[in-house]
Amino acid sequence: MTGKLGKRYTKEMKEAAIKRMMPPNNEAISRLSEETGITEATLYKWRKDARVAGTAAPGDGQGADKWNSADKFLIVMETYAMNQAELAAYCRKKGLYKEQIEAWREACLSANGNETPQTKQLHQDLKEEKRRAKTLEKDLRKKEKALAEAAALLLLRKKAQAIWGDQEEE
Repeated sequence: MTGKLGKRYTKEMKEAAIKRMMPPNNEAISRLSEETGITEATLYKWRKDARVAGTAAPGDGQGADKWNSADKFLIVMETYAMNQAELAAYCRKKGLYKEQIEAWREACLSANGNETPQTKQLHQDLKEEKRRAKTLEKDLRKKEKALAEAAALLLLRKKAQAIWGDQEEE
């Protein structure tokens, strides 16, 4: 690959960098960039390409419990067809726990199912806000009608005064 500055990175360098971003290392891109001399932008692009190819590469220096959903989903996809022995070997290799992967799998399987308490609360809040908005709009219409009526009465009063003159003068 050729970068903007004309640097070429070998396939081995790219694979080694991606491997360091993957579990169990999960090295932060900033640290990896400092050590290798590869720009952060290039490392981010490689990580993005690896994710598109289906590899979980968090590369943020965080533990598995802080990974984003995409990386967890990729691990679930990678391990879905594995038996218990293969899963245990995979976990040892990646520095993960079987329970983590099972929890992520369960979250993926139930993602489109039941509403979470947070979602239910958001729906309730939305209903209340809609009800409140409806009440405010109703009050606004009443006040607009009252204002229009008051303006009409003032206009009629002025017209009456112009036609009959001021009654107070007599």
